[in-house]
Amino acid sequence: MTERRADLANLRQFCEAVLRAAGADVQSAAAATRAMLHASELGVDSHGVRLLPHYDIVFRGGRVTGAPNMKFERIRAGSGLLDADNGHGALAAYVAADHACSLAREAGIGAVGIQRTSHFGPAGAYALAMAEAGMIGIVMCHSDSFVRLHNGAERFHGTNPLAAAVPTGTGNPWLLDMATSAVPYNRVKLYQSLDIALPENTASDQFGIDTRDANNVDMLAPLGGEFGFKGAGLAGLIEIFSGVVTGMKIGPEILPMGGPDTSTPRDMGAFVICVDPDGFVGRSLLLAGMDRYLSALRESTARSGTKVMAPGDREWAEAARRRQEGVPIDPDSATEFERLADKAGIPTPW
Repeated sequence: MTERRADLANLRQFCEAVLRAAGADVQSAAAATRAMLHASELGVDSHGVRLLPHYDIVFRGGRVTGAPNMKFERIRAGSGLLDADNGHGALAAYVAADHACSLAREAGIGAVGIQRTSHFGPAGAYALAMAEAGMIGIVMCHSDSFVRLHNGAERFHGTNPLAAAVPTGTGNPWLLDMATSAVPYNRVKLYQSLDIALPENTASDQFGIDTRDANNVDMLAPLGGEFGFKGAGLAGLIEIFSGVVTGMKIGPEILPMGGPDTSTPRDMGAFVICVDPDGFVGRSLLLAGMDRYLSALRESTARSGTKVMAPGDREWAEAARRRQEGVPIDPDSATEFERLADKAGIPTPW
């Protein structure tokens, strides 16, 4: 099967229909779809619509609550906890971001710990939602163990993503979305399919020894190569905020995302921080300062044959292309989409 492309509007309708058929309520289906399309539009395909078959499975299996009763408790002026009722992680993150923004408008900074959540996909989607509201957004989440520690020989942290978004005056927001592992696991799968060697210091075999053979990978390495203690430390910070501060499980205790158990909730945590510029220098000065900073960054001298870019520049350019050309759907995902369409009694999105 050749690669297909699908219009964003058609994909949105398709994903929401599949999730509704799987048992998700309107809010959950819309939030999960919004997050997936954020990633697919910006070219982060590992966290885009290719997640749809997995979400179909966990909604049907009962791991993720289809109609959650999420409850927010304000603890202090700028802090609170959201009990996500084992609902979809995207819905929990968007709801937490809204509460964090409300807290920040009053206190200058708002922080919300998310309890009893699930896989939420692209962390940048929720940071961007806060930036689009005129705020600075920071989002983090832990996951099940798949990344070794520096000098470690077993899986310990998850890929533990961190995202941040800052509004600008004249362009798209500054957008950082990164894992704390050296590479995402989907990069390993890509190198397997292409039968090429991995870069050094990105993955390890079952003994924690560096391997460049994608077929021999048992765990990922932390970000930083020989200085992997930096990536492991950053992953640990995210673990503390997401799992410890929220009172949830830590990475080694979380059930694997792709395991055979699709009915037991994973009891994951996440953490959302919102900063209101008006609680500090003011929104107008922030926007002007960001424009000045980004102009200086993009005009800085680049090495021969390269281009200096700010976080998010590559993704915004890809989003512009995909809005015109559609989102590429790889052959495996296309096959899965056809199966889901048949099961839900709906047309495919192409």
